[in-house]
Amino acid sequence: MAVGIEDLKRSSDAVGAVIARIDENQWDLPTPCTEWNVRDLVSHLVFGNRVFVARLSGDEMPDRHADQLGDDAAAAYVDTAADLLDALRPEGVLERRYPGPLGVITGLETLQIRLYDLLAHGWDLEQATGLPVDLPEDAAAESLEFVRGQLATAPRTGRFAEPQLVPDTAPAIDRLAAFLGRQPKVDQ
Repeated sequence: MAVGIEDLKRSSDAVGAVIARIDENQWDLPTPCTEWNVRDLVSHLVFGNRVFVARLSGDEMPDRHADQLGDDAAAAYVDTAADLLDALRPEGVLERRYPGPLGVITGLETLQIRLYDLLAHGWDLEQATGLPVDLPEDAAAESLEFVRGQLATAPRTGRFAEPQLVPDTAPAIDRLAAFLGRQPKVDQ
């Protein structure tokens, strides 16, 4: 079964719930994405939502250097996540093809890319803040299958570190994080 809009919604809601619980003292904490602190990572998620909305709608790309979060990071995330879901819902969007940095891909592939990025960064937020994130295990398993296929022929350089070893029995979200170069703390 391929992932769909409902999987993205459940995952977005889970990540939004943890962002809403981030304490003012946690925004500067380091994350597994070593170049980003928690605020930078949430800004990346908001910017990513805006990029995918622009790509699907044919609108102008957002300014990468603009403040993505404003005075309310949680609201910025929730609003842009809702915008992305709205952009994916019209008939034909998932079948249509869109140009992007990875070539021309379908709306469904766009959704799948957004989903694995969101799940991995939700995992990153949990690691950085210690706040539990209820990420959907089924969506993580589907995302792992998708990204394994996508990265079979695409370079990882500049996007992901080398895969880390985790047992096949580890939760799908940990296996996804490990495949994307993070080091989950699981029993070997």
